[in-house]
Amino acid sequence: MAKGSRKRKAKDRGDDSTRIPVGGGAAQGQSPWYKRDWFIGLMLLVAVFLVYQPAWHGTFVWDDDAHITHPALRSWEGLGRIWWDPHATQQYYPLSESLFWVEYKLWGDLPLGYHLVNIFVHALSAFLLLKILRRLEIPGAWLAAGIFALHPVQVESVAWVTELKNVLSGMFYLGAALAYLEFDQTRKTKTHVIALVLFILGLMSKTVIAPLPAALLVVFWWKRGKLSWKQDVLPLIPFFIVGIFSGFFTSWLERRFLGAEGSNFNFTIIERVLMAGRATCFYLGKLFWPTDLIFINPRWQVSETVGWQYLFPVAILLLVLSLGMVCRHWRGPLAGFLFFVGTLFPALGFFNVYFFRYSLVTDHFQYLACLGIIVPFAAGLVLLSDFAIPKKPWLQSGLGIGLLLVLGTLSWQRAWAFTSEETLWNDTLAKNPDCWMARNNLGNLLLKKGHLDEARSQYLTVLEINPNDAKAHDNLGNLLSQKGQVEAAKAEFEKALEIEPNFADAHNNLGVILFQNGQLDEAMAHYKRAMELRPDYAEAHNNVGNFLVRKGQIDEAMAEYQKALEIDPTLIDAHNNLGNILGQKNEMDEAIVQYQDVLKINPNHAEAHNNLGIVLFQKGRTDEAMAEFEEAMRLKPGYKEAQDNLNKAKTMIRQKAVGK
Repeated sequence: MAKGSRKRKAKDRGDDSTRIPVGGGAAQGQSPWYKRDWFIGLMLLVAVFLVYQPAWHGTFVWDDDAHITHPALRSWEGLGRIWWDPHATQQYYPLSESLFWVEYKLWGDLPLGYHLVNIFVHALSAFLLLKILRRLEIPGAWLAAGIFALHPVQVESVAWVTELKNVLSGMFYLGAALAYLEFDQTRKTKTHVIALVLFILGLMSKTVIAPLPAALLVVFWWKRGKLSWKQDVLPLIPFFIVGIFSGFFTSWLERRFLGAEGSNFNFTIIERVLMAGRATCFYLGKLFWPTDLIFINPRWQVSETVGWQYLFPVAILLLVLSLGMVCRHWRGPLAGFLFFVGTLFPALGFFNVYFFRYSLVTDHFQYLACLGIIVPFAAGLVLLSDFAIPKKPWLQSGLGIGLLLVLGTLSWQRAWAFTSEETLWNDTLAKNPDCWMARNNLGNLLLKKGHLDEARSQYLTVLEINPNDAKAHDNLGNLLSQKGQVEAAKAEFEKALEIEPNFADAHNNLGVILFQNGQLDEAMAHYKRAMELRPDYAEAHNNVGNFLVRKGQIDEAMAEYQKALEIDPTLIDAHNNLGNILGQKNEMDEAIVQYQDVLKINPNHAEAHNNLGIVLFQKGRTDEAMAEFEEAMRLKPGYKEAQDNLNKAKTMIRQKAVGK
């Protein structure tokens, strides 16, 4: 090996503990254009967009509707609520939700724009990683950035619109790290403030990046061999404060408002250690062998009484001890592993995370943590190739590019699973047949399509796997209600509430059944309880309006329908019901607006066409009314009310003709 190569290798080990600044960035002025950062960044961008081509025209999948800005928040006032009301959004990540707010203004409900933003932010993060590794003078920076960009475990974060919060927080994390490394070298207050601001912005995107200051200390220890309180620790104290505060705040919100507590989260401290050990091994395994990736992995049964489960934390402990033994020669592997585990720490089981309800591991939890393995691996691969095939840079680069092609192909294949919700659930069930959550959601899709028997089969399978799944009972109740089996539906809603007394949907649905049975007061009690549990429950307000109409309290009913539409302007039933009341009050123009709003949302709503025809007929616009009645009959063959209205209109036209 050439003398220059030996010197570079010593530097990359981080053995020069007397060197205070952490890197200064590799000079590129004399490098060929194809080795410069701008070109590598461009290639990363192109590669990422090509690999994620299947997601370009993918639809929204699970949970996306909960994050795409809710109708009640699409105003400027709603944007304010995103920031000051933790209840306004599913999770309190105000910067991510604000970006969703902006995206909705730009492209509404079209998925393409949302997917492209995720893909671009991920590519930008890969470029920031490249700049960080250049500054740290780590060999194989381009390879590490490429692996990060194209590794299949990243697909879940990039192709899933909901995980904008993951890629956005990751971008700010890497931006903050780059700025802090600049501060570490220059000691300029300005760069320290920039780093802190970027870190806070990242925390407001997703608090999973809270371990950043600890990760920076690991980097400094790796480069210097020791840490200085004044130089290394003290400037990071503000980062530790905001990171710890935001982490505990998010943990409290997960327990208080998302339900990250109860039997699914009752682990002893020993069981949490067992869980953390197994999860760490799982994530390592998927990094080195990224096949059979599953959206919802099987949920392990963790028990301190099962001896073999102790093998996982023991294996991790032995790995740490082994890496510690080689620290005298190369601190990089131990530093990388500490970064990996430390960044994963919030998701290893020591804090309750709502997703643990379904699985104790998932790919998107290691979006940033994987850097602790990828970077030392890429550096080691480059150093090994320097030794094994010196003076053949074209062959070294070719091997790296070959690895990226393999990873990119696997990611492209994985991205297809996210092209639609039905595709995602079928892919999940093919690999994890006992995933009751996937069956529940697949059943809901089948129910929407009118495939009642297939949906029922999914719900019953869920209840065989998990008899105490309140959502499955509620879903089955909805299906039975559609089939006219009212008493059976009522029993399912009651069972759901027996399992989960604070289940707002089940309260509302049981109220609907009771209302249909004429048990108005009992129905009202359940509607009120649903609204107590979820104040922005538009459907419950609409149902209260129906109750008030039955009681003859028309003005109060109008107020409930209007409240429902303030919460969700797309709620068709509320528009239709409000239109009916306005028609009864002879406020025809206002009624027409409501029916037209229904048809803007769903042009194939037969009842709205019929109701609009009635109002137009009463206003003397007979030809327009007849067209609406005919459209209602076309959409709903055998629609007797529309046929009667059409006959009445034709009779009136004939009578007018005879009169003339």
